[in-house]
Amino acid sequence: MIRYLADLTAGRIALWCYLLWYLVTVVAHFDPSPAIWLNSLGISAVIGIALLLSVKREPSSPANRWQAFRLFLMPFCVSSFSALIKGQGYILVLPSRPVELYLSVCTCAIFIAFVLILRRARPDGRA
Repeated sequence: MIRYLADLTAGRIALWCYLLWYLVTVVAHFDPSPAIWLNSLGISAVIGIALLLSVKREPSSPANRWQAFRLFLMPFCVSSFSALIKGQGYILVLPSRPVELYLSVCTCAIFIAFVLILRRARPDGRA
């Protein structure tokens, strides 16, 4: 896991930050209503299949499992995020409550700092 984190590309770091931002929002605005989560699963299935079909090179080639997971996870997160923030005063994806904004930004910043520390501490000397 440490090696994985130390080798993250800038794009993957951004994806992890998106996930962390989403998780802070879910914790802050969790709604146990099954409708939100079932609708998000349905949207995830429909959009995930379309995305999977759009990136598949050949019909016989196996899909990368992590890529496929992300292609289904992203629509789920977007859909549930949208449902959770409805009526919460968000401006675009930014919470209007300063504490929540601070937690979201700090969570991402701590993650990035941790990745940078791991890169500097590599035993092979790569930075």
